[in-house]
Amino acid sequence: MADKKSLQTALIHSDYLAPEGFAAFPVAQHRASTVLFPTVAAMRSRNWQHKNAYTYGLHGTPTTFTLEARLAEIEGGSHCLLAPSGLAAITMVDFAFLKSGDDVLIPDNVYNPNRELGNWLARDFGITARFYDPLIGAGIAALIQPNTRLIWTETPGSVSMEVPDIPAICKAAHEKGVLVALDNTWSAGIAFRAFEHGVDIVVQALTKYQSGGSDVLMGAVVTCDEELNQRLGTAHMRLGFGVGIDDVYLVLRSLPSMQLRLKAHDAGARTVAAWLKSRPEIATVLHPAYPDCPGHAIWKRDFQGAGGLFSVIFDARYTESQTDRLVDALQLFKIGYSWGGANSLCVPYQMQTMRAHWPHQGQLLRLNIGLEDPQDLIADLEQAMRKVLNG
Repeated sequence: MADKKSLQTALIHSDYLAPEGFAAFPVAQHRASTVLFPTVAAMRSRNWQHKNAYTYGLHGTPTTFTLEARLAEIEGGSHCLLAPSGLAAITMVDFAFLKSGDDVLIPDNVYNPNRELGNWLARDFGITARFYDPLIGAGIAALIQPNTRLIWTETPGSVSMEVPDIPAICKAAHEKGVLVALDNTWSAGIAFRAFEHGVDIVVQALTKYQSGGSDVLMGAVVTCDEELNQRLGTAHMRLGFGVGIDDVYLVLRSLPSMQLRLKAHDAGARTVAAWLKSRPEIATVLHPAYPDCPGHAIWKRDFQGAGGLFSVIFDARYTESQTDRLVDALQLFKIGYSWGGANSLCVPYQMQTMRAHWPHQGQLLRLNIGLEDPQDLIADLEQAMRKVLNG
C-alpha cells in the first residue's frame, strides 16, 4: 500500500500502536464481533470450542474469558460458560443433555421459569418432565427411570426455602448414571460448595449477588468435567448465546466485594428474620438458619452461611388483601422480583396456585434484605403492620 493514505482510509487504518506495559486493576473491555487472525493458517487452526485462542466475538473475548475463569474458580469448577440470563443458563443445560424420549426430574419448589421450561419441553419436545418433593433425598432413586438423563436441584427453593439433601440426591443419581444440575444462585457459590457435595453442573444467575447492582441480566454454567463442558459449549453455540461486554465488566467490577456483601446481607436478614419470628402476626419464618424451616438440619450440615433472601408466612387470620396492602404500605422495601442488590424487596406469592401440596394456610411474602440498616427495615415492617393489620 502506498505510504500516503486518503483521509477516509486513514480513519479506518491507523498506523498508531499503543505502547505495551500498561497495567491497572480493572479488566480491559474487549468488544468484538469480528476477531482478527494474523494468517489464514492461524484462522483455520483455531477451534471455537477451545479457549486458548479467539475465533469470533460470540464465543468470547479476553474480557468474557476472564469472567468465566473467575466464576469457575469461585464455584470450585474448571469450566464456565456465560449466558444472557439465569434462565438462559438453565435452558443451555436442558438443550445440552436432553433429547426427545428422555426424562428430566425437577423439584416441585423450583424457580418457576424452570418449571415452565420443563412443561414446554414435555409439551413440544417429547421430553418427560416430572416434579418431585424437594425433600425426597435418597428416595429419589425410586423415581429414576431408564430414560432419566438429568435431575434438577435448587438449594434452597427460592420462594418456599426448603433445603434438599444434595449429597443424597447426587449419590442416588450417580449410581444410575444420571447427571445432577444445581441452581446455586441463593448461595452465590460461597455459602454452598456444590461440587464438593457431588453436583455435576452448577447454574448461577449472575443477576443477583455477582452483579449486586440490580442492573445486569446474566447467567453462568460451571462444571468440573471437560466432556460435560464440551456438550454445554455446543448447546451454547447452537443457541447463539452471547453477553454484552459492558455487563461483563459490571460483574467483574463487583466480584471483589461479593463475599463482603453476602455476609452483610446474611447478617441483616438474620436480624430481620429474628424480629419477624417474635411477631404474633407471623406464623412461620422460612429461613434456612431457623429450625422451623424445612431442611434446616441439612443447611446446618452443608452450608457455611446464608444470604439475604427468605420468606415469611402470616397467621391464617390475615387475608390476601390485607397482606397485599401491607406490601403496598412499605416504604423502604420496594415491590419487585430478583434479589442480591443493595435495595430491599418484598413480593407476595400465591403458593396454593404454585404448589400441588402446600401445607400452610397463611399468606407468604418473600423478602430480599438489602444493605440498608436492618433496624430501619424492621421499623418499616412494623409501621406497615401497625397501619394495615393492627390499625
